[in-house]
Amino acid sequence: MTDYPPEPWTLCGDAFVSVWRLPEGELPALPDGVEPIILAGSGIVVTAWVDYQEPGMLSYRELMATVAVHDGAKPAASITDIWVDSETSLAGGRALWRIPKDMAKFEWSRSRAVTATAHTDDGPIAGAAFVPMATVPVAVPSAFAVIQQGPLRSPVRVTGKPVLVRSSWWINPGGPLGFLHGRKPLASMGISGFDMRFGS
Repeated sequence: MTDYPPEPWTLCGDAFVSVWRLPEGELPALPDGVEPIILAGSGIVVTAWVDYQEPGMLSYRELMATVAVHDGAKPAASITDIWVDSETSLAGGRALWRIPKDMAKFEWSRSRAVTATAHTDDGPIAGAAFVPMATVPVAVPSAFAVIQQGPLRSPVRVTGKPVLVRSSWWINPGGPLGFLHGRKPLASMGISGFDMRFGS
């Protein structure tokens, strides 16, 4: 018996993704054997706020930062920083896929803008607001891999409706995402009503 579902996890919800460019020397540390994708001396960090909802297997909220890495000739993601508000998600993520999940508390509101904040007992991590501008009426599929310590490669498949958004961020300069403080994302987008399959 385990206190989390076996893989693969099937999850549903909404997500807001931002893409950042950082100099190679300022990228978060990656597991041994995992190499970042570097272009003109810079790498790519992708952050995501995720609201997992029914009818998925689990309902919880999440903030994560990933680095774009090599998966042979394809791009993949390696999760370097991640927080959830579910003990079940934390335990499963660590045990199944070596994802370094920690616990945080989230505030999430929806009006014209979707706003989210995350903090731990040590203080705030970050906050963001996303103003939806337009939604693509057709669900778009995507597939990629998450590569963690090992290296352990886990497939991910997502289908959802892309949403054009305008974003604003606040990041605690002394917090765990301080490497993004003072920067602006290159682009942000939402993924509405997604269906996700994580793992094998």
